[in-house]
This record gives sequence, C-alpha cells and structure tokens, in this order.
Amino acid sequence: MPFDVAALRAQFPSLASGIAHFDGPGGTQTPAVVGEAIARTLTAPLSNRGTVTASERNAGDAVAAFRAAIGDLLAADPCGVVYGRSATQLTYDFSRHLAKTWRPGDEVVVSRLDHDANVRPWIQAAEAVGATVRWLELDPATADLDLDALDDVITDRTRLVAVTGASNLLGTKPDVARIARRAHEVGALVHVDGVHLAAHAAVDVAELGADLFVCSPYKFFGPHCAALVASPALLETLAPDKLLPSTNAVPERFELGTLPYELMAGATAAVDFIAGLAPDAGSRRARILAAHHAIDEHERRLRGRIEDGLAALGERVTLHSIASERTPTLFLTFRGRDATDAYRTLATRDILAPAGSFYAYEPFRALGLEVDGGLRVGLAAYNDDREVDRLLEALTDFVG
Repeated sequence: MPFDVAALRAQFPSLASGIAHFDGPGGTQTPAVVGEAIARTLTAPLSNRGTVTASERNAGDAVAAFRAAIGDLLAADPCGVVYGRSATQLTYDFSRHLAKTWRPGDEVVVSRLDHDANVRPWIQAAEAVGATVRWLELDPATADLDLDALDDVITDRTRLVAVTGASNLLGTKPDVARIARRAHEVGALVHVDGVHLAAHAAVDVAELGADLFVCSPYKFFGPHCAALVASPALLETLAPDKLLPSTNAVPERFELGTLPYELMAGATAAVDFIAGLAPDAGSRRARILAAHHAIDEHERRLRGRIEDGLAALGERVTLHSIASERTPTLFLTFRGRDATDAYRTLATRDILAPAGSFYAYEPFRALGLEVDGGLRVGLAAYNDDREVDRLLEALTDFVG
C-alpha cells in the first residue's frame, strides 16, 4: 500500500512545532486520536469495574479493549495480557515472581546487547537466591550477539534467558528465535524485551519463541504505560505477592491496585491508529501487519538516506549500527568531538537527536565506548525527507 507521510504527520499536533523528532526510540509523538481517547475515557462516567452502572461498565470495557488490542498487536491471547506502569516495572515484578522457584546452581542468561531494564532485574533476582548469571556476548565487529557459543551458555541448568527483540541503542535485531529454540531444548523460559522491536515490526510472540514479552505503547504513538504478554497457562503457575482481597484470576492477579482506565484506552487507540493506516486489509491483526509493512519500507528508505549521508562524512563520524538485521535506529560517535555538543548543536536548529547512555550500559562497555559518549538518531513513521535533509545538513556543519 502507498505510504502517505504527509497525511500521517497531519494527525500529530506536536509536529506543528517544527521540531524534527529523531528521538523515537525514547518515545514517539502522539496523534490527536490517542489524546482524545484518554480524555473521553477520563471524563465519561467512570468508576471501579463492575456490571451494574454505566461507569462500572465503562471501566470494564476499557480493560477488555486494552487486552484485545495488545493481543492483536502481538498475535497473543488477550487473556495473557498484563498491564504495567512501565516495561521496567513489569520486568522487575516478573523477575521476582519467577525467582521464587530458583535455587543455588540454577542459571539465568542475560545479554550484552540489552537495555539495563532487561539485565539488572534478572541479575539482582538471581543474586538474591544464589543463582548464577551467564552472558550472551556482543561482537563489536557485527554489532550483534555472538551465538557461536550458544549451546555452552544455555545449559540444562538454565532457568531463564532474557534477551532484547531489538537494541534500543544500536537497532540490532538478534536472532531471538534461534536463542529461544535452544532455551526451550533445555526447558528454560525466554523473556523478550520487545520495547524497541514492537515500535518497528509486526510481532508474533509465538513465532519469536517468547514465553514472556514486554512492550511500551509510548514507543508506538500511545501513552506512558506497558504490557506483558504470556500464555494464560504460564501465568497460572506464577504466584505474585498481592493483597488478600484482590482477585487471584489471571491476568488480574498481577495488576496491583486500581487500573488507569484512561491510559489503557489511549493504548488501545494507538493500536487502532496503526491499524487505521491500512484500512482495507481486513481484520485488525491483518491491518496491523499491512501497516507495519508500509512503515518498514518508509523507515528503511529514510535510514538508507541517512546512512549514505553519514558515509559521505568519512572518518569524522563512526556509525556503530551495522548489524545485518536492524531497526531504523543509528548510533553515532564523532572523531574528536563530544556527542553532547552534537545534540546541543542540532537542538539549536530544532532537530532532536539525543546523546546519552539510553540505559544501555552493557552495549557501551562491549563496544569499548565511554558511557554517554554517543548520539542516537531514531526514525519513526512520521519522519520525512525534509527532516532527513535538515539532519544531514546540520551534522555536516557540526563535523566541519
């Protein structure tokens, strides 16, 4: 299907500011329909969930719609969709739920490619029970995980493997399905941080091999919240700490306190917004697949333009995002120049491409780079050629 970026941009009020947003990996801009869904839900009759009054039914409908939307987005069972405040919070929660069954001698595998939110919770949970942590290493030459030692790292003692679906720093999309096959051979669970991946790909959690998968709607046009998906059967085996009166039903047993129905409605609207980019493709899942295909082609083309422009700058700029499979996210360092200066220079031209660690401490260390020492340029569906032109012109001027 043709991708009309001008029509898409018109639906984002914030883009009228003139800022060229290349900060999508940290959170996208929000279309008007998402804000309207939040306001509509929050200002309509609303109360705790129930079936008697309209306000109770509105709350229940918002929860059910959220689970159905995330289910369609990820090809997952809506009955296995857990709401959370953030992916970090959900990962911390589930690391503790799962660690209740770990013992000394058990092993947990994490990766050097991951955001710290999919590293530190598992390390801390393992340390608390005396389990051993093992690592999937990052190969600087490929900017991808080195899977040659996969069979040695994942053993019959492995209880869980935590790996990213796509690096929020480098854009690298590791071979999660291969990792998951090895993990499942030894009876281990696979937890996938899909926060960056879900913003740039049509995810099927079963095809990926993920037993648990987390994502954050604010990375794909929604509000600040998160979701974890797993099979209801797996969730039934986990016993979270909770209040005595709260339900023990799955997935509600993992959702503590009253839910923010308005944010759930906003997340649903974000999924519908994506699906609406391919209105004639059939079911909502089919429309999501078609929309992501069109978005991917658009983002790949713009990424190619940026990569060509960076190549023309020669050795003054180093592009570290070189994996064969990657998202439209580019991580740069500058010869003899501070990335923070690049960020500030771009900002004077209303171009937002941030510098920092992006909570990706392990990739920085594996690449031999100083933490905070790079610039991240991340594309989203609403970026266009004029913004790419502005970015490349500004970077050219910066490096001299």
